[in-house]
Amino acid sequence: MSTEQNNPQKYYVPDQSIWPLVGSVALGLIAFGAAHFTIEYSNEQAGFGHWVLLAGLVVLCIMLVGWFGDQIRESRAGLYNAQLGRSYRQGMLWFIFSEVMFFLAFFGALFYARMIAVPWLGGAGNNEMTNQILWDGFQAIWPLTTTPGGTETQAMGWFGLPLINTIILVISSVTLHFAHVGLEEGKRKKLMNWLFVTIALGLIFLGLQMYEYVHAYRDLGLTLQSGIYGNTFFLLTGFHGLHVTLGAILLIVMFFRCKAGHFNKDDQFAFEASAWYWHFVDVVWICLFVFVYIL
Repeated sequence: MSTEQNNPQKYYVPDQSIWPLVGSVALGLIAFGAAHFTIEYSNEQAGFGHWVLLAGLVVLCIMLVGWFGDQIRESRAGLYNAQLGRSYRQGMLWFIFSEVMFFLAFFGALFYARMIAVPWLGGAGNNEMTNQILWDGFQAIWPLTTTPGGTETQAMGWFGLPLINTIILVISSVTLHFAHVGLEEGKRKKLMNWLFVTIALGLIFLGLQMYEYVHAYRDLGLTLQSGIYGNTFFLLTGFHGLHVTLGAILLIVMFFRCKAGHFNKDDQFAFEASAWYWHFVDVVWICLFVFVYIL
């Protein structure tokens, strides 16, 4: 009998965890609260949406701290092996694939509105619907900055904040790569410095994104009530902003783990997974910049 048969590799099966259930509750509260808060804010009404949203964020933070803590303790205890590492990598790849499908759905909605719905409403092809049926002065163009209620808005241009944010995210991918190289080379200072720069760039991006929303509402009249253009703009950029926030949280956790001496060139999956996710949100933003801001 071979040595491998005499010493079969053990596969660690973690204990049952409450954290997936807690996370589901948190996401449900966030979705419910965000929807009601948006409606209340748009209609200038008092309500409970912001409290539900806040409660969901608190529960989400509790889940992240608890689940990350369990994973870190299991990893540091040496409970994982090569087979489990492959399972984690497959799971992360499938998760990123699901996120690709998530954003493709919204890009599909944008494509349908721009290439099919608006031209159809303008009487394209053999369709008998004309702009006289809709409202005076309707033009089948994109972005559609006039709503049936007569609300006028302005499109968000690509120059300025969007371009700056694009440059910031592209640079952050490069700095994160340098940090990963530092980890591979065992150069702790290089790893920490470039990872800190990456996190700083991500937080700057989020700050500029918030300022862009203020500019859209205050100066351009571009809101969630600005018709199909406003809806697609805020849905795509807003969900991307949430993903950047999650990516920044992951990188911050990795920063403190690296500071505590975790990871080396042979044991670094958590760092790799966080880096994959960050590069993914960068690619999504480039697509957003092209299809939402430029075209």
